[in-house]
Amino acid sequence: MLERTADKSPAETAPAATTETTRQIAARAALVAGQGIAGLGSGTLSVTLSEGLVIGLLGQGVRTWFAIFGHGSTDLGEVLRLYEEAGAVTVVNCRNEVEMAHAATAHAWVYGETPAVVTSIGPGALQAMAGSLAAASNGVGVYHIYGDETTRGEGYNMQQIPKPRQGLFGQITALMGQSYVLHTPEALRECLRRGTACVHHPYKAGPFYILAPINTQPQQMRLSLDTLPGRLDLPALSPAGEAAFAEAAARIAAAERIAIKAGGGTRGHADALRRLVEHLQAPAVLSPGSTGVLPDDHPFNMHVGGSKGSISGNYAMEHADLAIFIGSRGVCQADCSGTGWPSARAVININGDIDDVSHYAHTLALTGDIGAVIDRLISATPRRKAGAWQGDCAEAKDRWKAHWRARVEHPPVEDAVWGRPVLTQPAAIHRVADFARRIGAVKFFDAGDVQANGFQVVRDDAPNQSVTETGASYMGFATSALLGAAGAENPRYGIAFTGDGSFMMNPQVLIDAVEHGVKGMIALFDNRRMAAITGLQLAQYGREFRTNDRVAVDYVQLADAIAGVRAIHGGFDAETLDAALEEARAHDGLSLVHIPVYGSHEDFAGMGAYGSWNVGNWVEAVQADYLRQKI
Repeated sequence: MLERTADKSPAETAPAATTETTRQIAARAALVAGQGIAGLGSGTLSVTLSEGLVIGLLGQGVRTWFAIFGHGSTDLGEVLRLYEEAGAVTVVNCRNEVEMAHAATAHAWVYGETPAVVTSIGPGALQAMAGSLAAASNGVGVYHIYGDETTRGEGYNMQQIPKPRQGLFGQITALMGQSYVLHTPEALRECLRRGTACVHHPYKAGPFYILAPINTQPQQMRLSLDTLPGRLDLPALSPAGEAAFAEAAARIAAAERIAIKAGGGTRGHADALRRLVEHLQAPAVLSPGSTGVLPDDHPFNMHVGGSKGSISGNYAMEHADLAIFIGSRGVCQADCSGTGWPSARAVININGDIDDVSHYAHTLALTGDIGAVIDRLISATPRRKAGAWQGDCAEAKDRWKAHWRARVEHPPVEDAVWGRPVLTQPAAIHRVADFARRIGAVKFFDAGDVQANGFQVVRDDAPNQSVTETGASYMGFATSALLGAAGAENPRYGIAFTGDGSFMMNPQVLIDAVEHGVKGMIALFDNRRMAAITGLQLAQYGREFRTNDRVAVDYVQLADAIAGVRAIHGGFDAETLDAALEEARAHDGLSLVHIPVYGSHEDFAGMGAYGSWNVGNWVEAVQADYLRQKI
C-alpha cells in the first residue's frame, strides 16, 4: 500500500528558512553587489525566473524597486530580500499602488534612473496600472511587474479577472502601453529586449508591463549571461541628405512671424533650443511641462501658451505665420484643441515620433533627435535679424509680466469660508515657489487649480525645476512624487504643491516618507473645493455644482498624528507664510504647511485663461474654429 504524503499543509512541509537555494541566491547577490552582474561571469547560470528577472534588470541599471508584495509576488519578493540584504538593490515598500506608481515615475523623471514597480495580481495591479498613466502620458520609462494567474489552468486564481480567457491582465496592460507575459522562464530574454526598447526609448519612453505568473516565478531556468539585453542606447539620428533642411530654410526665409512651440520633449535639449531661438530670433511658447527650457527672463521666452496659457504665449501662437513645433504632442490644452494657431500657414515639426511629427497639415517633418536636428537646421539657415514681430512679442510679454505681478502681489482678501482675509492662490503659490527657488528645491505640482495657476506663476530657469504632471493631470501625483527620492543616490529636497482635494487622494506619503527617510515638504493650498472645475462650471454655465463640501479638516492635526512629520499652519499673509516655510524646511524629514487660500473666482483670484478648449458648451464654437485652421 502506498503511503500518502500530501496530508500535511504546504506550511507544514515548507523548507527551513535557510536552504541551499537561498544560500546560492545570497552568494550571487553578494557578487552582484560588489562587482555588478559582471561578477557572475559570462557563462550560463541555473536560477529561478524571479532571480533571472532581477539580474536582467540590474543589467539595465534597475536598482530601485517600489513594492507592495502580495500572494502573487512572494517568490520575487524573497529574491529581492536577499539582493537587498547584499546591497545590490533598494526596495521601497509602499502603502498604495497608485502612490507607488507615481513615486516610481518621479524617480525616473527627476533622477534619470529606471525603477521597477512590483505588485500582485488583481486590484493592486489595476491600481498600479491606473497610476502608470502619468508615466505613459509624460514619456517616462518605468518597469511595472505584476503577479499574474498561473499558466496551468487548474481553476480560478484568487483576484484574477473571473472570465474564461487567457492572459487578460496582459491584454489590459497592452492597451495602456507595451506588455509581456512571462509564460515560460525561457521567454525572459525577449521580454527584457522589448522592455528596454520601451522604457529607454530615446523619443517616446513609457511604462513596460511584465506579467509574472505565480507558478513560473520559482521555476528553474538556464540563464545565458552573454545574451542578456542591456539598456538600449541608440545614436542620435537626423534626416539624411540636405533636401529636407533646404525646404526648412525656404519656409523660414518666407515667413514674417515665426514662433516655436517647445513641448515636453525639449526638457533634455534646453541648450539646443536656446541656440535655435537666438539664431532665428524666434519667440518660444512653452508647454506646462517644459517651463525652464528657456530661462524665465530670456527675451524670447513667451511663457506658456494654450487653453490656460498667458497673454504673451497666446499672442505669439495667434499671430505666427510659421509654427516650429519641437518635442510637442499637440495636446488639447497646449494648442487650444487645435485652434491655437489661426494665422499659421505652414509647420516645421521636429520630433522623433512619427505620429506626433505628422500631427499638423502642411508639415515639413524633421524626424529624429531634437539636438541633432536643431544643429543641422542652424547650419542650413542664415541668422535672422529682429524686427517688428519681435517688438510686438516683447510688448505682449511686458503686458503678461504686469498682469503676473498684480496677481502674485495681491493682498489678502476676505473669504467667506475662513471668515477672515487670506492669500489668493497665485500669491500663495508665488511665495512657496520663490522659496523653492531660493533653496534649490524641485517643485512637484498636483492636478487642479494649483497646477494651472502654478505653471503660469513659476519662474524657472532650467528644466525640471518644476515637475508638472499635465499629461494625465493625476490628482495625488505631487505628494506621492516626494517618495521618488527614496533609493536615489543624491536625493533632492522636494516641495509638493497640492490642493486639499488632491492631497486626500494620496495622503499615504505621510507614513511612507517617514519610513524611508525622505526629506521634503507638502505645501497644502486649501480652498475647500475643487476650484479648477468650479471655475470651469462658472465660466460655461454660470453655476457651480458638487465641487465643494462643508467638512472642515484640520490638516495640521491630521499630519501631526504621524510620528516624524512636522506640521505647521502657514498663516494668512505672506510674512507668516514665509516664516512657516523656513520652519518647515528646518525639519529633518517630511513637513506639511497648511495654507488657507481664497476660494471664490473673481478675476484677481487667478491667473486667467487665454485660449479655447473643446469641452462643455464651448464645443460647437471651438470645432467651428478648428475647421477654419490652415494647419
